[in-house]
Amino acid sequence: MASAASQRFLALDIFRGMTICFMIIVNTPGNGATSYLPLNHAHWHGFTPTDLVFPSFMFAVGNAMSFVMKKWVNLSQGQIVGKILKRTIIIFLLGYLMYWFPFVHWTPQHELAGNPFATTRVMGVLQRIALGYCFASLMVYYLKPKTVFVLSVSFLVVYWLILLLFAGGTDPYDMLTNAGTRLDMLVLGPNHLYHGEGVAFDPEGILSTLPSIANVTFGYMAGKWIQEKGKEYEGLTKLLLAGALSVVIALSWDWFFPINKKLWTGSFVFLTVGIDCILISALIYITDFLQKRKWGYFFEVFGKNPLFIYLLSELGATLLYFFTVGEKHQSLYNWIFWNIYSHAGMYFGSFLFAVSVMLICWFVGYILDKRKIYVRV
Repeated sequence: MASAASQRFLALDIFRGMTICFMIIVNTPGNGATSYLPLNHAHWHGFTPTDLVFPSFMFAVGNAMSFVMKKWVNLSQGQIVGKILKRTIIIFLLGYLMYWFPFVHWTPQHELAGNPFATTRVMGVLQRIALGYCFASLMVYYLKPKTVFVLSVSFLVVYWLILLLFAGGTDPYDMLTNAGTRLDMLVLGPNHLYHGEGVAFDPEGILSTLPSIANVTFGYMAGKWIQEKGKEYEGLTKLLLAGALSVVIALSWDWFFPINKKLWTGSFVFLTVGIDCILISALIYITDFLQKRKWGYFFEVFGKNPLFIYLLSELGATLLYFFTVGEKHQSLYNWIFWNIYSHAGMYFGSFLFAVSVMLICWFVGYILDKRKIYVRV
């Protein structure tokens, strides 16, 4: 049997790769209005397979931390904190620049004008990953494991209480009047928020970053457990049972604190962490215990350069929307869908478009892997 470290990294790469693969598919449909229901986020309360993608990536970040931090044993406190803060700043800036890109836009007269800072989204996917990583890393470095666990659960409860106590209306979970949206409007203002819902509301806002930290810390705890007990059937079984228990807690809490990805509720955290524990248990069983690994190479390609491939998919889609064709200045993105993929049917064509983008990104990742190029931040 190969070394435990290599196999656990293999399972992690596959898990992380599956997350990135699915993330690209759900983020780049040919036509968002005709995406299959499982490839859409829940409108508000509720859960779809798509809602699992982002928290799974944060879980994988924590899982990877459990391996990386072992390499910091001989470093000073200043060096370790410096590494954490440097990585946080880089990832946050990459996320911000991704939303600002390509830094210009077309006016109604089809002339180029600069994208001002005043209308650029500040928070977002990579920004949340950066902040979640930062706080989770500092917690794990400075605090005892039991304290990290208690504090993580406390974040979920405190967030719940804040939503209940500081709502701007009768419904503490309303999109526009919940405490998180009120804080974002106060601190960032509407022009710096996400407008994909048709209103100024950011699903990766300031306040909801608090519960998301738990996805990273729980991922770290799972990673530590895998390193210590992952080669034993009993250890893997306990991880599986922990995942099942987490799902039960989520479904029970859902009665009082609805499962909601866009609010990142505590019940949502427990549900996604539970599913992730079950999934990674299955992957370790297949790759480590059954020694079946060849099937996973496709996902390994994504998992070895996750941040780079994610950025490639997002920036590539942005450029396809930016460049236009024809007298009506139709975006290249829409032109490709309507002139090629729509002939396969609106729903299936939209799905094929997304799969095509994913495969192009995979091919780039494959070339990087063959050349042993791994982009690390």
